Amino acid sequence: MLLQLGVIGLGRMAQALVIPLIERGELSPEQVFGVVGQAATVQLKSDHLPNGLKLVAASDLAANGVWEAPIQLLAVKPQQLESVASVAATIKPELDGRKPLLVSLLAGITLERLEELFPRHICVRAVPNTPSLVGAGLTGLSWGKDISNENQRLSVKRLFLPISEVLELPETQLDAFLALTSSGPAYVALMAEALADGAVAAGLSRELAYHLAHRTLAGTASLLKEKELHPGQLKDMVASPGGTTIAALRHLERAGIRSALIEAVVVAAERSREMI
Repeated sequence: MLLQLGVIGLGRMAQALVIPLIERGELSPEQVFGVVGQAATVQLKSDHLPNGLKLVAASDLAANGVWEAPIQLLAVKPQQLESVASVAATIKPELDGRKPLLVSLLAGITLERLEELFPRHICVRAVPNTPSLVGAGLTGLSWGKDISNENQRLSVKRLFLPISEVLELPETQLDAFLALTSSGPAYVALMAEALADGAVAAGLSRELAYHLAHRTLAGTASLLKEKELHPGQLKDMVASPGGTTIAALRHLERAGIRSALIEAVVVAAERSREMI
């Protein structure tokens, strides 16, 4: 059976991509080859991976086989990038003269830098977010200059479609995309925690407060999406004249929550650009 996907670094996000592809029958475990940094990690991760998926340590001579896959998922830590690239440079894959696709999950590493380090590859940047771990994610894709046909794009998109909505974006928009979608779950988690704290202060148990906060946030997001409502429309639906909600909204506006959230996204985008 031909190797179809090589995975360099098999952390949580890479596993969230690979396991659904196998579960849906789009890949068999034998078509996936993973490489991790330490030998001790191999057994630890193997216990949680589908039987038949080959996983080796980077120090294993067999690890070079990962570069023979037509699609390679790069999911190492950014500080490991150059050492990985130096290994790739020593290996010339036998793919009938075609360059393999290298899909990078590394934040802040530009296509220009990837193409410089991996000249034998067609490079793609992918920015998935953490809700992808439960199949409810968003992924932004930016294509390298060597992408030449729709089949190559489709091959990459198929990696992410089981776990996320996929958007094709110019690389100049990836920092803003990351600031909203990748950092955004932290903003929402902070709001969930604060709302629950408020409910506890108002008299609810901690367990019930968290449950209600989570369900309220999830239900609100579903309502906005399913009914295609502008956020302002939903706010106006809930805030009746002289009622509790408009009093609370007045307090939030006075506290500057709207400006704080806007600036959080802008600051995150600026920080992402600084990391490049």
